[in-house]
Amino acid sequence: MTEEEFDAFYAGAFPRLVGQLYAFTGDHAEAQDVVQEAFVRAWDRRASFDAAEAPEAWIRTVATRLAVSRFRRARRWLELVRADTPPERAPGPGPEHVALVAALRELPAAQRLAVVLHHVCDLSVEQIAAETGSPAGTVKARLARGRAALARHLSPEEAETMTGTKEATTHAS
Repeated sequence: MTEEEFDAFYAGAFPRLVGQLYAFTGDHAEAQDVVQEAFVRAWDRRASFDAAEAPEAWIRTVATRLAVSRFRRARRWLELVRADTPPERAPGPGPEHVALVAALRELPAAQRLAVVLHHVCDLSVEQIAAETGSPAGTVKARLARGRAALARHLSPEEAETMTGTKEATTHAS
């Protein structure tokens, strides 16, 4: 089939095939998509198409198989989505967490960053120094000042939980 013959075939068969696939799928947009995809596949084979061999039947068969395949994939996806139980609601932050965040907000940004990187992210002083571009001594000073400031803002128990040491509680007293 030449390009001109294929174009004429497309112009005549496309609306008819879309109507047939619409009856099959119940979705006009889906019918247009699968018929268009079938025509794209036929375009690659147009040289071997013979008008006497019912190319419209071939297009219809390909489009029907594409529609069934898409339906199966959509159904499988729906099964997977429905099988996933929604995640249980995570409890909200406890009072200790709220107090810690409030206390951290009171610290200067450099101290807050050093404290969070060290105590929350478990980075060493050297790693914090490399990440922030500050000397290790500066990081140590920020950590010490940040811990002391946190101890003033938190109760002794909250400060001990945050720093993991009892020394912060002595500053809070």
